[in-house]
Amino acid sequence: MGEAVREPRQDRSRATRQRLLEAAVDCLAEVGWTGSTVAVVAERAGVSRGAAQHHFPTREDLFTAAIGYVTDQRLAFLRSALPTLPPGQDRTRFVVEAIGEMYAGKLFKAALQLWVAAASDEQLLAQVVPLEARVGREAHQLTVFALGADEAVPGVREAVQATLDLARGLGLANLLTDDTKRRRRVLGEWAIVLGRTLDG
Repeated sequence: MGEAVREPRQDRSRATRQRLLEAAVDCLAEVGWTGSTVAVVAERAGVSRGAAQHHFPTREDLFTAAIGYVTDQRLAFLRSALPTLPPGQDRTRFVVEAIGEMYAGKLFKAALQLWVAAASDEQLLAQVVPLEARVGREAHQLTVFALGADEAVPGVREAVQATLDLARGLGLANLLTDDTKRRRRVLGEWAIVLGRTLDG
């Protein structure tokens, strides 16, 4: 009997946590750090402020966990697409475009708000720096794997990192105005250059 009661409660707890994380990213992307309080996120998620603080004792805990969670979701999506990718240049183009989209959307806008806030808040900075280091490592490793790249070949590691840096820069350009057409053109050209580098 105890197990049957505990399981639905754990499921509800997980669902509440997930709603809070998704609402936190939405709030950061839409109203920025100053407008994203725990109360605002809780209201958006449809839970009480007390329930939000039960899962995340501080505002910093909530928002760093939210960025980590949504980033993991995006990387998982890219991983799930890998078995169906075509070989060669089509694969390179898909991976470059997927990385570009990852940095052009809501998640990147939310992360950027967190970075700006962390630049002047030591407590937040202490949580954001390790998170960003982990995200950077995982994104790089996944990109290498997705491309089927051999980093032992001179220039390949740098070309993969340039892909991530380029996507991040294009994401910044997209922040104030819709830069979709230019981003797609630039990424399309970069996929060709990257393909040549990977082919050696």
